[in-house]
Amino acid sequence: MPTLEKLERVDIFKDIAERTGGDIYLGVVGAVRTGKSTFIKKFMELVVLPNIEDEADRVRAKDELPQSAAGKQIMTTEPKFIPNHAVKVTVEEGLDVNIRVVDCVGYAVKGAKGFEDENGPRMVHTPWYDEPIPFQEAAEIGTRKVIQEHSTLGVVITTDGSIGEIGREDYVDAEERIVDELKEVGKPFILIINSTHPYHPETEALRKELSEKYDIPCLAQSVENMTEHDINNILREALFEFPVLEVNVNLPSWVMVLSDEHWLRKSYEDAVKDTVKDIKRLRDVDRVVGTFGEYDFIENAQLSGIEMGKGTAEIDLYAPDNLYDQVLKEVVGVEIRGKDHLLQLMQEFAHAKREYDQVADALKMVKQTGYGIAAPSINDMSLDEPEIIKQGSRFGVRLKAVAPSIHMIKVDVESEFSPIIGTENRVKSSCAT
Repeated sequence: MPTLEKLERVDIFKDIAERTGGDIYLGVVGAVRTGKSTFIKKFMELVVLPNIEDEADRVRAKDELPQSAAGKQIMTTEPKFIPNHAVKVTVEEGLDVNIRVVDCVGYAVKGAKGFEDENGPRMVHTPWYDEPIPFQEAAEIGTRKVIQEHSTLGVVITTDGSIGEIGREDYVDAEERIVDELKEVGKPFILIINSTHPYHPETEALRKELSEKYDIPCLAQSVENMTEHDINNILREALFEFPVLEVNVNLPSWVMVLSDEHWLRKSYEDAVKDTVKDIKRLRDVDRVVGTFGEYDFIENAQLSGIEMGKGTAEIDLYAPDNLYDQVLKEVVGVEIRGKDHLLQLMQEFAHAKREYDQVADALKMVKQTGYGIAAPSINDMSLDEPEIIKQGSRFGVRLKAVAPSIHMIKVDVESEFSPIIGTENRVKSSCAT
């Protein structure tokens, strides 16, 4: 029997796989000494390695895990693909995904050791150049290339300063540059604050501050102590950063039957256009639903469904009851005094419609050609008594029916009136008034 945790993981991986074509390539970026390698190691150990069916692939992936250590010394000195080639992971029967994680060279921060040596800037090797390049350049170029060319999801690791000997203030500049870089690339990504006390009020305040500052999901997490549930939560948050592909907004059914030119129908359509244009990510859908309530002709708006894997959302709009009564009065032209009055009007309108339907085609014809014929209906026919007839030695039956046929002729009527008023000045005065 699958556990709730496993079912949750399956759903998340299934949705991400749908959005990425089955390839989950995680680009882990950030400043040095923030816990990127630790995050990758925990992610691989908890989520990836247990689900690799091929023994050789599992051993190879385990051997390629990055090393991590405390202190100020930089551990990752060149970009690494972990494992070197994407491995197939069986999430459940019938659902296989290709997973690979990319460990980037971190942006240099004040206080970290290892990005310079006795000869100046430390030179590092990268998969993109034959010659070694300076550490800082490798970090900047690598971050962009990893997210743009080798990742379907981005994870930015930062810290509140509690995990090591470098203070929070030394990370801010690198953090801002990395987030700006990723926003420029346009791939979905989230921010993780690595902290030894993720639930502390100060950490929570920092999380809210960064979430508002960068307009991205931000999670406080002790990377060293991450569980499978924590990773599922991180991936779920990342899902909400994928772009929305389609938003379906359902208007009230009675509004939909109004003519395209009706003021209320146009008001609803304009409201939908003005509101939906702000939806870029799946995360935006819930926020935008609330803005529909600002319109006085919309009583309520509800998110009726969202397909994370397909990137589609559906929103239902509801109109106030009194608006229906107002529009009904406009359409009918009579104020409805109650249910009995409405029923009486419907009977009269139904009778008028039946009468009109008989001559509708003829009326259309006469407007187009000047002449129209309304053929009689079966109800208008009167059948005479059958009459036996004889023709030589043969007999037959004469059936006779009479029905009215309405003929319409379009006539242009011209009228002229020429009263004699009096003097010319008086006539001019009358015309002027």
